[in-house]
Amino acid sequence: MAETFYKEHSKFHVAVDCIIFGFDDGMLKLLIHKRKFEPFLDHWSLFGGFLRSDESLDDGARRILFELTGLENIYLEQLYAHGEPMRDPAGRVVSVSYVALIPGHKYHSGFSEQYDAVWIPLNMMPDLIMDHNDMVERGLKWLRRRASTRPIGFELLPEEFTIPRLQNLYEAILGEKLDKRNFRKKLLSMDFLKKLEEKDKTGSRKGAYLYKFDQQMYNKLVDNGFSFTI
Repeated sequence: MAETFYKEHSKFHVAVDCIIFGFDDGMLKLLIHKRKFEPFLDHWSLFGGFLRSDESLDDGARRILFELTGLENIYLEQLYAHGEPMRDPAGRVVSVSYVALIPGHKYHSGFSEQYDAVWIPLNMMPDLIMDHNDMVERGLKWLRRRASTRPIGFELLPEEFTIPRLQNLYEAILGEKLDKRNFRKKLLSMDFLKKLEEKDKTGSRKGAYLYKFDQQMYNKLVDNGFSFTI
């Protein structure tokens, strides 16, 4: 019965592509892989796939991420719909891009071997297939806006981190150097960073205190009118 409706309209595919950002070695990185099928066999690509008829866009994005990274409950947000008629030479495909933020230490290397995936620093990113470079550019602009007004940068860090590492992350995201003293003073004044007794001594004998992001405190501050800005 349902096939009798809209029969005068052409059909096309809907895909989901994931812009997966990570942070490691002081650099913002992108997870990409070598495509294993035509068109564009063996070319660099974002992770993606076709939407199933019984799932929503968000469910499709979560499924694809789990299948390709083995991770669940990661930060994921819809970005943009890419619908140029000739964007895919294989047929009419509309792709909805998503940004995912994954702490590099959580990603299992076995998936890299299975899918020929690598973490590439953004300043070393190769040409990607179709309009994937445009997706990444849009994703980076989105990340810079979000990170300046929401504490989503913590999604890219381990649960425990130092202030210097946090500053390195924001410098990598924003693409600019930040004043060390002002950054530290501003972040610690926001009351949602919990200082721990332990230190990270990998960088020096003196070490640097570890901190945790306190989500409950942040939510309480927001309820009282607090606005996050970097």
